Order: sequence, then structure tokens, then C-alpha cells
Amino acid sequence: MVRFTLRAVLAACLLTAPLSRGSAQDQRQNQPGQFDFYLLSLSWSPSFCAAAAERGYGRAPSQQCGVRPYSFVVHGLWPQYERGFPEYCQVPAPRLDHRIVSAMLDLMPAPHLIFNEWDKHGTCSGLSATGYFETVRKARAVVKIPPEFLSLQQPLSVAPGAVAEAFIKANSSLAPDDMVVECDKRRLTEVRICLSRELQFRPCPQLARRSCRQDQILMPPVRGSSANAE
Repeated sequence: MVRFTLRAVLAACLLTAPLSRGSAQDQRQNQPGQFDFYLLSLSWSPSFCAAAAERGYGRAPSQQCGVRPYSFVVHGLWPQYERGFPEYCQVPAPRLDHRIVSAMLDLMPAPHLIFNEWDKHGTCSGLSATGYFETVRKARAVVKIPPEFLSLQQPLSVAPGAVAEAFIKANSSLAPDDMVVECDKRRLTEVRICLSRELQFRPCPQLARRSCRQDQILMPPVRGSSANAE
């Protein structure tokens, strides 16, 4: 009888206790359209292709890793919570029309990537496939790539902070807490920009604190340049 009473008391306390911030996020976990902001991930394509070649990926995306000189390409536009993020919000995901895929190849030059981003992240936006990829294009248009990175001709050794500073210089309303510079052990891999649902730069200090901590990282040159070797 005592055991039953204690359990009842505990249950009553749980029912009446106020929800914490984390609990509130748990309640909307993976609900389409229920998120706080977007994270636009821009991948440094030469690093991706160099890493793929080193790992022996004979099936690296030929369009991305061929001769066309890609610099930063869109990896994805990811709905985020203030802490954590939703994913795979509709399983199976609504079918993605191949015409949408073809239209996005200028920004995301790998069909497999486009399908994957829709399944994992796009379905959490609460938008149709057409609406989501239109938003991806609008988000990409918000960010100006520093001109010195658009056609990098020589391998560049650079501090992660210098990459961030270049983006801030090119985007007057961008602040250090609005972005993350990602790297592996050697190379710059991505620059991630936090955007409001209205596609305005916004702070994301929890993510910004995770920026690359290497002293120097390498930016391989774009494909088709005169100095393509590291």
C-alpha cells in the first residue's frame, strides 16, 4: 500500500511540474514545421573531393568532383531547435520530383545529396518539396561568398578565424556568433550560417562555440585551377 501511494504521489508531481525548455523541445521532436531557425551549411567542395579521393571513393559525385570549378556548394538547409534538431520528420518522405533535383544541381551538385537532404531535413521544414528547395535557394542568395574564395587558384593555409572574418567582411550584418567554421584534422570542410525562419542572420552561440579549433587549416584550390595539387 505504501509503495502504491509513493508511486501515485510521484505521478501527480510529474503531471503538475512545469515543463523545462528541454521537455518542451521533446514534445515537438520531429514535428514538421516545428523548429526555431535554419542552419545553412556551405561545403568547401575541393576539401570534400580531396577527402573522397584519399578514402578511395571511386564513386565520388562526378559532377561535383569533375573539372567544373566548384568552391562553396550547399550541403543543406537544416531546421534547428535552440538545442538539437529534428530529422526524418516524414517516413517515408514524400516523393521528390526529378525536375526539382535537376533544378538544384547548380547549388547542390550531387543528386544523391539532394534526395538525402529532402528526406532528412527538408521534411522537417513543414514545406512542400518545391517550397523547401525554393527556400534553400533564397537562403543561399542571402550569403555572399568572400571574393577571394570564389576561384582559389593555389592551396591556402589559413586560420579558421580568418575564414570567419572573410565572411563577416563580405556580409555586413553577419556576426561571429552567427556562424560555425568546420574542419577535419587538415582541411576546411564547411561554413555554417545561422538564419532565422525569415532568412535573416541570427546568433546561435551554442553552435558557434563548436567552431574548428585548429591553428591552421588547408583550403585546397578549386577544380580546374592551375594548381590543383595540395
